[in-house]
Amino acid sequence: MNFSDFSKASQQFNQFSPEMKEQMMKMAKARIKEKITKWLATPTFVVIGITLGAVIGTLTACFGDISDRLSALRYANPLYFIPALALGGAAIAFVYKKWGRWTERGMDQVFAVGLNKETDFPLVAIPMAAVSTWLTQLFGGSAGREGAAMQIGSALSYNVSKKLPFENAAHIMLVTGMAAGFAGIFQAPMAATAFALEVLLVGHLELSALLPAAAAAFTACKVSSMLGFHKFSVDLNSVLDASGFSASIFTNEGTLDGKLLLKLALMGILFGIVGGGFAKLLGVSQNYFAKKFPNTIKRIAIMGVGISALLLVFFQGRYAGLGTNLLDLSFASANAAGDAANVVGTAASIANASAAGIHGYDWIIKFAVTILTLSAGFIGGVVTPLFAIGATFGVFVASMFGMPVALAAALGFSAVFASASNTLWAPILIAGEIFGFNCLPAFFIVCTVAYICNGGQSIYKQKKIRIKI
Repeated sequence: MNFSDFSKASQQFNQFSPEMKEQMMKMAKARIKEKITKWLATPTFVVIGITLGAVIGTLTACFGDISDRLSALRYANPLYFIPALALGGAAIAFVYKKWGRWTERGMDQVFAVGLNKETDFPLVAIPMAAVSTWLTQLFGGSAGREGAAMQIGSALSYNVSKKLPFENAAHIMLVTGMAAGFAGIFQAPMAATAFALEVLLVGHLELSALLPAAAAAFTACKVSSMLGFHKFSVDLNSVLDASGFSASIFTNEGTLDGKLLLKLALMGILFGIVGGGFAKLLGVSQNYFAKKFPNTIKRIAIMGVGISALLLVFFQGRYAGLGTNLLDLSFASANAAGDAANVVGTAASIANASAAGIHGYDWIIKFAVTILTLSAGFIGGVVTPLFAIGATFGVFVASMFGMPVALAAALGFSAVFASASNTLWAPILIAGEIFGFNCLPAFFIVCTVAYICNGGQSIYKQKKIRIKI
């Protein structure tokens, strides 16, 4: 605008009545305020994300440490605690009915808020989720703990968002809290960011929350690690190097290894069926037992007796709790197989080596017991048991495909998670963060095929994008 145009505009403005001038000034101030608020939104979200990440990382580290201690106590004394599973379950159901009616749905509550179906997420969800998960772990329920960690993160961040003046603040902060909770408990910040961005809507990434979610996830991971919380990890690259097996999908000439690609794709189909089948049967089982026993206390008590009997019959608690014992066996035996193969000096020997301590039926029993535990109403996540199911199933099929046990277990670990959760990028990234990034192309292929072959099932109540043609 040149001087003459500005002069004309000033003259026109002076011709307006005082009331009109006041109204125009208010509109101009409102527009300026709106622009400033929009510019400040992302930096503010990032700063809040870092702060929340530190708080959530501290809470999840404490929560996870107590969970580990209770699990170790039960593991050392299974006959003292597993028979009391029904009593622990009844206590969980009673406490939720008495004081936590608005939060008893666990991760379903997070999804209801994230999909704008509800607007209330009480902070009481934080202690309720934590204590209920501890009771489940102490008495041997086959459930995870990432559900409680993400509830802790999302409940805290969602309530903070109510004081923010920015557009879409509630949704962005909810995703940020989920990322921080996931990162704090698994210490895999890239996977946590991807998981929080993609899990609410199938086929959609909440990129508006990318920066604050990443800031919160990396901060929560760092704080959790600084507080001494243990991260599960396996040096897969060393095992494969020792065996002489190359997991690269490219040959030395740079061309694709068609035989390996076919093996990975076929394994992906199997992992997809297992993960999708788990998600489907979990939904069917939850609906069936909810109708069979409408009273939650009665349901969890009756089913708790049956589950505790199963857990004691099958190796006195081998399939109780998170399933980290099965993960340790899967990869400890894989390392042993790798050492044996190195002595023999052939890749074939490691491919055919069986995992000492892992049975061919481990995955299916863990599969069934986890579904029954969650269907009964016990509180906890499902991701760590899925890791155990996938890893033990990977050990089971390793010899069929001539794969090193460690690699097959790692592929199952990530791909069954991808299939059951109906997510893609988080399982690929968590595989890299836990097992190393050298085998990332193999994880990409197996997780992609598993994701496609899961039958559209999910352990979460996700919303699907409907594309109009």
